[in-house]
Amino acid sequence: MNAHRKQVVSLAQPVYFSLLASVAAGIINTVWVSRLGGPAVAAVAVATNTENVLLGVALVFGSGTTVLVAQARGAGDAGAVRAAVRGGWAVWALLTPAVVVGGFLLREPLARLVLDGGAAQPLAVDYLAIALPGTAVFFAQQLVDGILKGAGDTRTPMRLALLANGLILVCDPFLIQAHGVQGAAASTVLCRSLALGVGLVALRRNRLLRAAAGARPARSLAGAAWRTLRTGLPMSADFTVRQAGALVLVAIVARLGVTAVAAYAIAYKVMYVATMGFYAVRQAAAIHTAHLFGAGRDARGAIGRQAVLVAGVFALAAAVLLGVTAPWLMAAFGAGPDVVHAGVLFLRCVGPYLLLMACFIALGGVFEGSGGAPVLLRVTVLGTAVQLPLAYGLSGLGLPGVCLALAVAMGVQCAGALLLLRRARRQEGSDVSLARVA
Repeated sequence: MNAHRKQVVSLAQPVYFSLLASVAAGIINTVWVSRLGGPAVAAVAVATNTENVLLGVALVFGSGTTVLVAQARGAGDAGAVRAAVRGGWAVWALLTPAVVVGGFLLREPLARLVLDGGAAQPLAVDYLAIALPGTAVFFAQQLVDGILKGAGDTRTPMRLALLANGLILVCDPFLIQAHGVQGAAASTVLCRSLALGVGLVALRRNRLLRAAAGARPARSLAGAAWRTLRTGLPMSADFTVRQAGALVLVAIVARLGVTAVAAYAIAYKVMYVATMGFYAVRQAAAIHTAHLFGAGRDARGAIGRQAVLVAGVFALAAAVLLGVTAPWLMAAFGAGPDVVHAGVLFLRCVGPYLLLMACFIALGGVFEGSGGAPVLLRVTVLGTAVQLPLAYGLSGLGLPGVCLALAVAMGVQCAGALLLLRRARRQEGSDVSLARVA
């Protein structure tokens, strides 16, 4: 097996299972909450969507620190490793109080904005009263994972995810039965706190981080924090643009009626099994690229090809599997015949989009690991600008028209990423030197 491919697969496998564990725990959590009735499910859905938005904030210090630690590890610079870790914690300490305090104070307007009254609104306020302060734990957990991944360890974050989500599955029934939706929030925060404690112990035991703990930081705390912000902000913005585009796309699909929206929502949940794999490859490619960049080696082209190959094969297998099993998958969610029919049609049309998406997401890791996230952000903005009006125009064809719009827009993004990567390879030596001096 090609050395770069082997490294990408080795790093990506644990990341994939940790992402799947989070998705599975979220689904099972919803199942337990559903026993409290529809308003409770709506309340928890508001909190879940809020956390998805806040994940974009966590990427600033989580992903930014991953790249910087990986670069420092590649350079064999213990002082740079310590500076990267300190910078990540400094940005966490800067952003977390603003999110926690601001979110807690605005929990009622937030619930009112999304739910606009009804029985679910006070339940959402109750849930957010616990969940938003618990964001401090969620953010710290993301940073611990980011540091460990930058150090080349993606298995420990996987174990921490399995631990946290396993504990949630055990605690949910008891706390939800005793305290309703607040019990669900408390279960999540408590179990994540326990996993965070284990993660902090893992940081202290990591060889690379222990060696760096006694080194003199390569930068001041302010300088390290600024570098983390500069590295992580484009990644956060990229995520935010994609999330915003996905929300607008739901509104476009809503023009087709309730059946189409239900089918689209269920199909997208089913597709997580595939898309989580693409993002696992992206993280692996970013870590590997950053590590080699720090060592003075520019292997963007080689890593990009292997990342696309791994993600593309995975996407092809997923598309075939989804197409064959679509009727049973849709029926498993308890959907009616009309929703099942529309969802099956969507899943059988979505293959080309999945394949192109796999290629673009995988290439994104190479850009992030080499300091090219700002350029990647422009490609994402361009793709979103193409996708939304095209989806609106083709929505007259139903969900197949939406699939076509998604595939065309993703094709544009793939072409842009490949063009930029080819251009970047011509600057091989200078980019590595600049990355190490910055």
